[in-house]
Amino acid sequence: MFHHPMMTLSENKRLSVTPLLSAASSATTTSSDASDDSPPASARFEISYHQFPCTAHLLSGSFFSYRSLAVLSGHKGSISCLSLCGEFILSASQGKDIIVWQQPDLRPFTKFGQGDGSVKAVVTVGNKVFTAHQDSRIRVWKVSRSSENVFRLVDTLPTTKDYLGKFMKQSNYVQTRRHHKRLWIEHADSISCLAFYNGLVYSGSWDKTLKVWRISDLKCVESIKAHDDAINGLAASKGIVYSASADGKIKAWGKEGKSSHCLKGILEGHKDVSFNSVVVSEDGRWVYGGGSDGFVMGWEGCTNGGDQIGSWKLVCETKAHQMAVLSMCLMGEMLCSGSADKSIGIWKREAFGKLSKIGVISGHEGPVKCLQASPNCVGGGFLLYSGGLDKSLRVWWVSKPSTTQTSTEEKSVMLS
Repeated sequence: MFHHPMMTLSENKRLSVTPLLSAASSATTTSSDASDDSPPASARFEISYHQFPCTAHLLSGSFFSYRSLAVLSGHKGSISCLSLCGEFILSASQGKDIIVWQQPDLRPFTKFGQGDGSVKAVVTVGNKVFTAHQDSRIRVWKVSRSSENVFRLVDTLPTTKDYLGKFMKQSNYVQTRRHHKRLWIEHADSISCLAFYNGLVYSGSWDKTLKVWRISDLKCVESIKAHDDAINGLAASKGIVYSASADGKIKAWGKEGKSSHCLKGILEGHKDVSFNSVVVSEDGRWVYGGGSDGFVMGWEGCTNGGDQIGSWKLVCETKAHQMAVLSMCLMGEMLCSGSADKSIGIWKREAFGKLSKIGVISGHEGPVKCLQASPNCVGGGFLLYSGGLDKSLRVWWVSKPSTTQTSTEEKSVMLS
């Protein structure tokens, strides 16, 4: 099936510290009968060493610094999504291939992929990786270091068993467009986002539906007509799943016991503005949506006497970027926002959920489509991965905000 790619690595050891990975040559076009399981022989990578400066700023009374650690090139198209998978970072693009980068040295480890159309979303659950595709299917990969194929395709959703159990019953079909019907377990358009929570994987699609898949048997257990326009983002925490849509709404979905999901609340955005992404804090209290008008809007979740959140109140409307917010991620009290303006905004959540700007990261030569923060603490900060329409995956060290410049300088020395 899939084999480790034969990637030539040549080291040019110059003055010092941090690896910068770049493609030495682009892949040549192969004949149609070439195997899709193997990368082109001309896919070549080069490692050189460069010293990156540590950039420091003083904003909102806090010192903030960041450093560019690496630029990873290898994708033929724009990078669409990122995911951490144990010791690996996975990056997917408009092509079907997902490149696996080994941490901490950030060398290319392997690549895998299958199907038609680009990979739109990747999520890791235990020893499984779920990938969402433009061909309206979800593929499930088993991760095993003991196997020759570390990432092995084990199923495609909906599964054949699911199809055979439903296709002969007329009531299982739904109207997707004029004179066209599909089984309710199928997405009718590109799957744009994935999320997981408590044994379930959620998929959002341009077909405006939210589908629920049980991880134990990979069965589709629910389909929800969620929005009036495409679903662009999903996030889940504390029993609530949030879907962000081009219809300008973020909807909160929950369930009681074994019942189906029901609408718990609607978080309204600006008029005629699309929500491109949504994130929620670990404790489920804070929800943030990134809009096509460059605003990040925040809500506080309120409990109605119990543990589960039942209502939301708007707590902030922050003009984060001059162009659309395309991606976001949370790291504790810090929020990172990627934009069509090619920059990454770094924000701190203050009292009552308001956001204060503590820094801006520049470096991408195109819009920043996806962000992924690593939970591991490194030198008093954290690692941030960003994927852009410039076809590059960039790795940054981001400091946690400090009130004294001394600590920032000390952290800079630790990374040198």
